[in-house]
Amino acid sequence: MDFLTNSNILFYLSAYIIGGIPFGLILAKQFAGVNIKEAGSRSIGATNVLRVVKEQNPTLAKKLGIATVALDAIKGAVVIVVAMLMNMSTETLWAIAVLSVLGHCYSIFLNFEGGKGVATALGVFLVLIPIPTLIGAITWFLSAKILKISSLSSLLGLIGVIISVIILNNGLGIDSNAPVYIIAFIIIYKHIPNIVRLFQGKESKVV
Repeated sequence: MDFLTNSNILFYLSAYIIGGIPFGLILAKQFAGVNIKEAGSRSIGATNVLRVVKEQNPTLAKKLGIATVALDAIKGAVVIVVAMLMNMSTETLWAIAVLSVLGHCYSIFLNFEGGKGVATALGVFLVLIPIPTLIGAITWFLSAKILKISSLSSLLGLIGVIISVIILNNGLGIDSNAPVYIIAFIIIYKHIPNIVRLFQGKESKVV
């Protein structure tokens, strides 16, 4: 039973389970009466919430899209903040970060399916590496305004975070940038269908 009383293990389980809460799916069902797992790209993220709900109520779609981003980011940050308050090690914090993103992308509540992990990564990165995250967010914002392609903008923002971490010479507080690379790999892997469509010129724009 020591396994279940180990503070690190409890934080890891909490990060994965809370990370798996599909807020986009819940909000779209509750307030718009639609199942985003059966419409649009079938993703549980904010972009699909916006795309699907916009067909019936553009104003509501924007509100739900913003709420989805916010809640997906918060669920990534909340366990880390609690762990910080309990003086957990930096290594533990980064393990929590990775598991939060994994929980979103492979949710226990959705038969280990999920979203792309961008908003949840935003939440954990904001807490742990705020300066690279702000640089990545600016990159995303400018890309989204110019390109109007959500997936490409998200990937460019992610690249902005990675490059900033490297330039700032390992600002993670540990001896390796590996956690950032692992999170980036998860996000890029989940974007493979989008990347294929980008090369084919078939990726949808958000207008």
